Amino acid sequence: MSSIKENIISILSRAFGYDPDESTHHFLVNIPRGATQEIVISEHLTWDSENGSSEVTPTSRLDGQIRVILPRPKWDAIADQARSEFNLRLKKIGRKFGSWRVGHNLIRRELGKELVLLAWSIEDADPGLVTNALANWKGLFPEERWWLYTQTAAATGHGIDDRGKGWRKALRFALTENPISGRPPDQVIVPEFFRLISEKNNINIDHTLKNQE
Repeated sequence: MSSIKENIISILSRAFGYDPDESTHHFLVNIPRGATQEIVISEHLTWDSENGSSEVTPTSRLDGQIRVILPRPKWDAIADQARSEFNLRLKKIGRKFGSWRVGHNLIRRELGKELVLLAWSIEDADPGLVTNALANWKGLFPEERWWLYTQTAAATGHGIDDRGKGWRKALRFALTENPISGRPPDQVIVPEFFRLISEKNNINIDHTLKNQE
C-alpha cells in the first residue's frame, strides 16, 4: 500500500464524522507543526479516493477555497471545546469520535460550517473576548449556526479577501459582545440575531431576511 493511501486511511480514521461515501462535501483543518504556525480551514466539494481532498486554493474557486486563517493561540483557545461539542453530537448519531492532529483533519460539512463560523467570530477579535464568542456560539442551535454560515459565506466568505468586511465584521461584534446564552430553549434568535448586528454595522439584510421567512 502506498504511503499516500496509508495517510488517507489514517486521516479518515480520525475524521469528525466525515464519510466520502456519504458526501464528498467536507472541510479541511490544516494544523501545521510548530506553535507559531497559522491554522488554515478550507471547504472542499470533491474527494478523490487516491489523493484525498481537492487542492487548497487562495483563489475564488469554491472547491478547496480557504475560508479562514487563525493564529495558533486563537485556535488553541477554541480547539478543545469545539472537539468536545462535535464529538458529543457525533455520539448522538452513532458516529466515531474525531480528534485534532498535526496535519490534515477532515470534518463533515455541517460541523465544518459551525467551526468556520466560530473562527470568523474571533479571527480579528481581542483575545480576551474569545471566551464570550465560545459561550455565544454554544448558545446557538446547530440550524442557526448553519444559517449564519450560509449567509456570511455568500457575502464575505473568502478567507483572505473578505476578512474584516461586512457580515464577517458584524458576526465578530455579535458573538463577542452580545450575550445570547441562557435563552429559553424554544426561543429562536436567527434571523433576529443578524438583524441586531446589521444595525450596528449598517448592513442591509432586509432582503435576505425576507427570503428566509
